[in-house]
Order: sequence, then structure tokens, then C-alpha cells
Amino acid sequence: MAEGRGQPLARDAMAYVLAGGRGTRLAELTDRRAKPAVYFGGKTRIIDFALSNAINSGIRRIGVATQYKAHSLIRHLQQGWNFLRPERNESFDILPASQRVSETQWYEGTADAVYQNIDIIESHGPEYIIILAGDHIYKMDYEVMLRQHVNSGADVTVGCLVVPRMEATGFGVMKVDKDSVITEFVEKPSDPPGIPGDPGNALASMGIYVFETAFLFEQLRRDAADPGSSRDFGGDIIPYIVKHGKAVAHKFTDSCIRAAEEIEEYWRDVGTLDAYFEANLDLTDVVPKLNMYDREWPIWTDQIIAAPAKFVHDEEGRRGHAISSLISQDCIVSGALAKHSLLFTGVKMGSFSSVDEAVILPYCNIGRGAQLSRVIIDSGVRIPEKLVVGEDPELDATRFRRTENGVCLITKAMIEALKA
Repeated sequence: MAEGRGQPLARDAMAYVLAGGRGTRLAELTDRRAKPAVYFGGKTRIIDFALSNAINSGIRRIGVATQYKAHSLIRHLQQGWNFLRPERNESFDILPASQRVSETQWYEGTADAVYQNIDIIESHGPEYIIILAGDHIYKMDYEVMLRQHVNSGADVTVGCLVVPRMEATGFGVMKVDKDSVITEFVEKPSDPPGIPGDPGNALASMGIYVFETAFLFEQLRRDAADPGSSRDFGGDIIPYIVKHGKAVAHKFTDSCIRAAEEIEEYWRDVGTLDAYFEANLDLTDVVPKLNMYDREWPIWTDQIIAAPAKFVHDEEGRRGHAISSLISQDCIVSGALAKHSLLFTGVKMGSFSSVDEAVILPYCNIGRGAQLSRVIIDSGVRIPEKLVVGEDPELDATRFRRTENGVCLITKAMIEALKA
């Protein structure tokens, strides 16, 4: 466990979650919802991890900036995150792009999404502000990062991952000195700089930044007055501070939360269908890389009132059972088999059907006799009886979205097209 939990710095901080991402690499899975609102892990949504980290770290003032296809995200936040109380000096603000600064201007970048809400942040009076991405899966104690920020005298502290150097080409990458002071910050370099004393690895930005609030506002106002800025933290704000102030790197390994049986520091960007599929299936391992059963660091979410999962029929060839799977509440596995799969809330499986390596989002219905493997099924889909997916790659690719790794995404529109 990370040290420093429960220290008072978090009580003087506000977490500001950037949750406006389009998530285009998730294809049709984000046709109706923003990436942070995508379901994950059987009952949660992606954004619940950043928000739960904030709550578990002791932060009680939270803002969430939304933009694209935000309805399901806002509804989830209203239903699942409405327990913070102003009379306890707590707050939870949902901040859609609402043209408050200009009648023609939506959020133009990550920095602008904070700049446009400076007055709302000021009304809560936080001494520190921690900027978070709302679309990653991880457990982290932000109190540890806040304490490093204060102790180091940094103008900004940047959360970072240690990754193999040539795997860092898709990240913002930091060059640091022996004291973790950032001397260079480059976006998606073709030849990333190595870590001093560890040249085979690089420091990649997590999109997590800690500032003193007053200093951040100065930087945002300066940046807003610069006509050449792209209004982005990674592209503009952080590189400017690296050149003109003191920026310090904070390694995720110093503040990640691991239950006793977790063997690695778990962080995932589930921004592609293959990455999303694999991260969900990680949870079905006998000893999962990410422990969702950790009661000391719970992942909070909207608690739906529903019946327990149910398994029925016990005949040869028609037995309701699951192997190495997560089965959520309100599911009925009726004479069917779920293997290495996640069934989200309200999934119904008909007799003689089976799923193997399947991520099935809420309220889907799997028809009798259907045989599905390596699939992601969007919410509310009704799979026709005896449909087979996962045996004929060429046929699958003509009917569904099939990834390079052979995972098929199935949506309502794709099933409707089969009936046409």
C-alpha cells in the first residue's frame, strides 16, 4: 500500500476530471457515449476509477468537465456520485461545455476545459488542484503525489509511468535529471529519451498534473491570451513550465495501490477495442492483475437495485453454469455456459447458448443456441437464436467490426442489418 493515506493535503485539494474525450478508436462503442462513460469490469464505468481514486485519497471536492455525447455520462454521475454534501465542505460539479466564456466557443483543449470554469473552481477555494484524465483504469493514492508536490517546491508535478523506451512513442515523454526535475517534455517522440541510470525505459505522462491553484490560474490566463496556443496541457502548459519554471516527475510506482495478491502496478489505457477487451478479460484470471475485490480501496459506482444472478437447468447439454467468469446482478444463465467472460447487469442467456471470452454489456439477450467467442456486445443487443460468431473470420468481418486480434464488436445496428 502507498504511504501517506489520510494526510490532510487532500482536504485542501480539488480533483478536476477531464471527461470530454470522443474515444473514436473504440469505434461504435462510443457512438452513443463518451469514452469515460463506457462500461468496464462488470458493473462500473471507466470514469469510476479516477473518481474512486479521488474519494479514497481523501479528496472531497470534485469537478468533471464533459463535452462529447455526454448524456449517459452525466446521468451516471448524477445517479452514482450524488453523495457529496456541501454542508461538509464537499462538492461535486458536472461541467458541460456550455459556452460560458464565449457564445461560439466550446472546450478547445484540455487546458481550456479548466480555464472556462475558473470562477466555479474559485468558489470552492481549493489550495491545490489535481488534473485527471477520466479514461484510464488504475488505482492510485493522489495524497502521495500531492505531498511530493509540496515537498519538492514544484510549480507542477506530472504523474508518469515507467515504460520500455520504444513503447513510449505514443505518449508525452519526459526527460528528467537525477532529482526527477523535468528538463524536457515532448509529445509522441520517435526517439524517446531514457531515464537517467535506466536508459532502456522512459517516463510517459499519465495526464495527471498537480498545481497550486493560484499558479495554475496564472498559467491558464497567460495561455488563453496566446493566439498560437492549442489550449492543451501536454502541448502547451507543461512545456512552458518546463522551460520557465520547475516541473517535477512523479512515478506511478510511488503511489499506486496494490492489494496483497496484485503482482504489478496496474494501469491501462483502454482506448482501442483490443485493449478494452483484454483489460476486461484480465479480471477473469484466477489471480487477476487488477483486484476489484479490494475492500480497502473500493471502486465506487452507481448502485443499481436488482435481483441476484441466477443459474437454472441441470440437464446434460442444458446446464446453467459459468467458468472463470464475472456474472453481475440481474443476470439469468438459463441452461447456458459462460466461460472466461464478463456478463454485465441484466444479461440473459437462453438455453444451449454459450459464450467464451465475451464482454457482454448490460441488458443483452443471448438467443437459444447462439455460440459466441471473442466478442464485445454493446448494451441492449438481442442476439438471434443459433448465431455463430468466432468460427469464420471472413464471415464475421462482413457482418461485424472485427479487430486485428480477431475480436468482434456487435451492436444493435449490426444485428438489424442481418435481418434486412
